[in-house]
Amino acid sequence: LNQQLNVPVGLIHSAWGGTPVDAWTSLGAISEDASLMPVFSDWARMTGGHAAAMARYQLQLRDWEAASAKAKAEGKAEPRKPGAPNGPGGPWTPAGLYNSMIAPLTPFPIKGAIWYQGESNASPRRSPIYARLFQTMIRDWRQAWGVGDFPFFFVQLANFKTSPESTWPELREAQLDTLALNNTGMAVTIDIGNPADIHPTNKQDVGLRLALAARAVAFGEKIEYSGPLFRQATQEGGVLRVWFDHAAGLKANSNPLTGFEVAGADRKFVPAEARIEGSTVVLSNPGVAAPVHVRYAWVDSPEATLFNGAGLPASPFRSR
Repeated sequence: LNQQLNVPVGLIHSAWGGTPVDAWTSLGAISEDASLMPVFSDWARMTGGHAAAMARYQLQLRDWEAASAKAKAEGKAEPRKPGAPNGPGGPWTPAGLYNSMIAPLTPFPIKGAIWYQGESNASPRRSPIYARLFQTMIRDWRQAWGVGDFPFFFVQLANFKTSPESTWPELREAQLDTLALNNTGMAVTIDIGNPADIHPTNKQDVGLRLALAARAVAFGEKIEYSGPLFRQATQEGGVLRVWFDHAAGLKANSNPLTGFEVAGADRKFVPAEARIEGSTVVLSNPGVAAPVHVRYAWVDSPEATLFNGAGLPASPFRSR
């Protein structure tokens, strides 16, 4: 941004890794929405066994201290220190990080915000309300600063092989849905993550993609800033045509184009044969005579195969 705008750019860094979005949202904003009450039931469940968890942690800590002292004496690497369980006053407390790490910043004038989070909400219990909760947090911050709908840009979860019970595709969908808010932008990163590391090392491209959104949305440059985003799917006989926004120069980086699935009314998805026609993708499968539904890259660690002319990857999606 500094290079493009030729002005100094300041950043206020406020972050705590491995935390849920509800910790960054004010108590008032969560409490006034009945659909967000699962935040408090989950917190009650987590803290209900806190005393027992702390007792186990104290034993683990004592064992670690002994093992650490032994390793030092033998000139060996220390074992990893056990982490304290989440509980009252910890970083998962609803509104806790908002109170301590966001509210104190609201006197500062800002141009916008960037956000990279979601992993801690990608569970069967938490992901169903993420779209609502994330959008609530953005509105909450905007109200707290009192400068209108300032630009808010976020990173969609990267490709990563998670546990079987995770819901990363659904979490990515919730992030995609958040683009419905005004003055938002999303950096898709399923092509630059690391399937074996939840902290991929390529942060440079993440920042560059966020900067593209900032240049276009916050500063009004006429540039392409997003990869293809699903608009709609239409039936054409035995095939399904998928339409996208941000689809100029649509192209595949694999031959054939992969990652698409189709289903009939029964929603039993099977891999689809896919071909690009202009700014659309045409899908078919001989076993699905009347395809109705489509999804793309709908796994934890997908392969990004569809890009636009700006070299930006398409977001995972499913038709609903």
